[in-house]
Amino acid sequence: MGRKFFVGGNWKCNGTGEEVKKIVTTLNEAEVPSEDVVEVVVSPPFVFLPLVKSLLRSDFHVAAQNCWVRKGGAFTGEISAEMLVNLSIPWVIHGHSERRALLSESSEFVGDKVAYALSQGIKVIACVGETLEQRESGSTVAVVAAQTKAIADKVSNWDNIVLAYEPVWAIGTGKVASPAQAQEVHCELRKWLHKNAGAEVAASTRIIYGGSVNGANCKELAAQPDVDGFLVGGASLKPEFIDIIKSATVKKND
Repeated sequence: MGRKFFVGGNWKCNGTGEEVKKIVTTLNEAEVPSEDVVEVVVSPPFVFLPLVKSLLRSDFHVAAQNCWVRKGGAFTGEISAEMLVNLSIPWVIHGHSERRALLSESSEFVGDKVAYALSQGIKVIACVGETLEQRESGSTVAVVAAQTKAIADKVSNWDNIVLAYEPVWAIGTGKVASPAQAQEVHCELRKWLHKNAGAEVAASTRIIYGGSVNGANCKELAAQPDVDGFLVGGASLKPEFIDIIKSATVKKND
């Protein structure tokens, strides 16, 4: 299969200049598996992107946490994909549940944003996930399939997309999907891709898990066959992020 393990760190709306420098120093000094084994991308707030990019080790990359749905212009407060290209920022996160819930971003809007970022040469971490109510009503698979379809409707090439399954009920709550629960949804997402985007896309697209991932639970999650890495929130601001990166070695025996 050859899907390279992927670990993303979403710093969200956190940090001062000094705190960011400390996090970067910790990352720069860490002994982690090589780029052949794991791809590491961290996503600081917009204001710190140039600083982090300038200080961060060359084998780690940076992502923006969002970008606008089309070319820049009279869109106060927004950042365009073209600006990210200008700063040589290679990745962006789209569809995070916090933006879907707090800023009312629809799945269709997320699909448009993913497609536009890709059109400008930016790689995308595209997030999908269900709420607790949706899980308890048994509609998890239908919800994540619909969110994925909204992306697939706008995108023909999946080479530069990493799909992040982030159950909303597990983000920042300390509740984690069990390895079996994560594997089940990742497997269903891969089946959906197989049916709707083709066997090659299903086999090669990395599907990563996010939702209260930490140093203690990452190895067991990483061992699941369809879990290709993580999108880490709170723990990405802490030294245990290094342990999460190292969990990539679990895949070596595949």
